[in-house]
Amino acid sequence: MSVDAPRPQAGDGHTLRPAEHGLALLPHVAAVLDPDGGIEPIPVTRRRSEPGGGFVIEGESRRFRARAEATPARVASDERAATRLTVRLDVTCTAPEPTVAGLRVELLLGATDDPGWLVPGVFYGENRLPDCVRRYPRFAAGDPDPDGFESPEWAFRADRAATPAVFAWDRAGGAALVTGERSGLGQSGVGFALAGDQPALRLHFPYREEPVVYDGSETPLPPDVPRCQWAPGQQARLEFDVYLLGGDRHGYTDVLRDVHARTAPGEADDVAWVSVAEAADLAAWGLYRWHYRPDPPVLLETAAFDRHALGERGDRQAMHVSWVSGAPYAYALLRHGRRRHRADYVDAAVKVLDNIADNLSPAGTFWGQWSASRGWHAGWTSDQRRLHSRTLGDATLFLLRAAVAERAAGRPRPSWEAAVRSNLEVARAGQRPDGALGSAHHAATGAVLDYAGTAGLAWIAPLVEAAVAFDEPGHLEAACRAGEHYLDAIRAEFLCGAPEDVDLAPTSEDGYLAVMAYALLHEHDGDALWLAAARRAADWMLTFRYTYDVAFGPHTLLGQYGFRTRGADQASPANQHLHSFGLICAPEMRRLAESADDPYYRESTRENLACFRQFVARHDGDFNAYRGMVSERFYQTACFQPKGMLLTLSHAWCVGVLLHACEDALDAAGTTRVDQ
Repeated sequence: MSVDAPRPQAGDGHTLRPAEHGLALLPHVAAVLDPDGGIEPIPVTRRRSEPGGGFVIEGESRRFRARAEATPARVASDERAATRLTVRLDVTCTAPEPTVAGLRVELLLGATDDPGWLVPGVFYGENRLPDCVRRYPRFAAGDPDPDGFESPEWAFRADRAATPAVFAWDRAGGAALVTGERSGLGQSGVGFALAGDQPALRLHFPYREEPVVYDGSETPLPPDVPRCQWAPGQQARLEFDVYLLGGDRHGYTDVLRDVHARTAPGEADDVAWVSVAEAADLAAWGLYRWHYRPDPPVLLETAAFDRHALGERGDRQAMHVSWVSGAPYAYALLRHGRRRHRADYVDAAVKVLDNIADNLSPAGTFWGQWSASRGWHAGWTSDQRRLHSRTLGDATLFLLRAAVAERAAGRPRPSWEAAVRSNLEVARAGQRPDGALGSAHHAATGAVLDYAGTAGLAWIAPLVEAAVAFDEPGHLEAACRAGEHYLDAIRAEFLCGAPEDVDLAPTSEDGYLAVMAYALLHEHDGDALWLAAARRAADWMLTFRYTYDVAFGPHTLLGQYGFRTRGADQASPANQHLHSFGLICAPEMRRLAESADDPYYRESTRENLACFRQFVARHDGDFNAYRGMVSERFYQTACFQPKGMLLTLSHAWCVGVLLHACEDALDAAGTTRVDQ
C-alpha cells in the first residue's frame, strides 16, 4: 500500500496464506497513480478461488477496471520450498475522456522491524553502512537525510536490477514480486516502502524513480515519474510473479534459480562473438599490445580507444599490483604465453611480476599502485599510509600461482616466493584472536588499520594455497580461523569493502572474494562447512548477475551490436553498470559447480564467459576500438552515461579476467591446440 493512502481494513484486500507463511496481502487489485501524486486504488470487489491455490480478483475504481488471475506453481530446493503465483493483470480505462496515469501493484507483509530488503544488484538491506563515505540510495526509517540519499521508500527503473524483483520479510516469512524489464506500458519498475511497521513490495508500470534519482554522482536528482496516456476503453495486460517464501532469508536463491531456469534462452555460447580459444588470443594480444609498457615493466590500467586523438594522454599511466591491473593479469599472460609458445608475452609477464615482487613497502607488503608521477604508493586512498587488503591479497594469490607454475616447470622464481611469504607474514601478524584479518595495513609498519567490512576475505585464498606450496600448516590454520570468522557475514547476506573505490558498500566483488575463499577451503579438506559457505557466497554473488537481456534502443551502440546482458554482473549499488569482474572467480565457480553438482552454478558461469566473449575487439575498428581491447563499463541503465553507451577505454583488468577465464576453460577442456 502507499504510505500516504489508507491502510486496508479486514476484508478490503486479498490475503495469501500458505502454511509456512505469515500475512501477505494484496490491498487492492492495483492502484492508479496520478501526475499530481494522487493515488486511486482499484479495490477488490469480487474474488474467486481456483483449484490448487490460484485465484481471480476483480475491482473497479472511478476511472479503471482491473482483473488479476493468479496461477500457482511449486518451487522446490533441497532445503526450502517457495510458492509461485504467476499473475496476469488486465486493466481497462473506463474514463470518458483521455487520462494520464501510471499503475502500481503492491504486496503488503506483516509487521517487522527488519524487512531485509533485496533488489538484486541494487539494494541489500539498508544498502550501505551509516559510516560509508560513498553516497548512494540507503534505507533509513527514522529521521532520513534526503540530501544524503536516505529514505524509508525507494522506487527504481527495472533495468537497474539484475533481476527485476523486490524481496522482503516479516516476522513469519517473506515474499517477492518479479516482473520483466518491459511491459506494454514501457519500462517497468520495482520498489518498496515501510508502511508503518509493514513492508510493502511494489511494481510500477511504467517505472518510477523516487524519492530522488541516483545517476552515479553524489547529487540527488529530481524524481523521474513517467506516466501513460490512456484513451477511453484502452486495455493493458501486465504479467508478474508473486513468490511466497519461508522465514529463511536465503530463500531468495530459490526465486532467482527459478527465474534463471524459466528464462533460459538456449545455449550460453550462442551469444559469444568468438570461441574461447579466439578470445584468449585476442585478450593476450590486447593486454600485451595496449597495456604493457617495458620501462618500467607495468600493465597500464587503461588504454584509450581513440589512439589518434588522445594517444598516451588518454591512457592512465599507472598500475595497481592487482584489482584493476597487475599480478592477476600478468599471471594470465604468462600462462597464455607458455601455452602458445609466445616468448614476447612470457618475457613481458615475467618482468611485470618481477617489478611487483621487487618493490615491497617498508611494511613488507606490496604497494597498492605504481604511477608515472608518484612511483610506488598506497593506491586510491586519501590516506597514503593505508594499503587495502583486497589489493594486497589478490596480488599475493596470483603471484603465488605464477611462482608455483614456474617452479613446477623447472623455472623457480625465488623473489616471487619471498614476496608472497612476506605479505602473508604481515597478514597473519595482524589476525585477531577471533580470526578476523585486517581490511587495511599501515604501509610503514604493517599494523592493521581497521577490520571494517569483509575485505580480509582476500587473504584466505593465498593462505590456503601457500600452505600447500610452502608446506606451512600455520597458513592453513590462519585461513580456517578467518573462514570461521567471516561465516557470520556470509549468513547475514551482507559483504562489503572489497574495492578501494566504494568504501563499505556491498559489491559483486565482495562475492567473488568469498567464493574464492570458501571454495578453496573446501577443496583443501572437503569439510561440508566450507562447501555450504561457498554455496551461500555463490548464491549471494549471483544476485548481481543479470538473468535477462536488457532492451537497448536501436540507435545506441549496444543496441546496434545486439549486446546480450544475461550473464553480466552489476558492479554494485554504487556503481550501476555491467562489468566482467565475475570472470576472476570463474575457475572456482566451475569447480564448485562440480563439487556441489549444481547446474545453476554451471550455467551461470558458462553464461558469464559467453557474455564477455562479446565486445572483445576482433580487429582494429571493431566497435571503434583496436584489436584485443575490452571496455570496463557497459551502460545498461541511466547511471553515469545514457543507457546503451560503452566506455571507450580498454582496462587491463577487463582484458585480463577474460584471458584468465579463457585459459582456465581451455585447461579444463584439455585444449592444447588453437583450433580446439
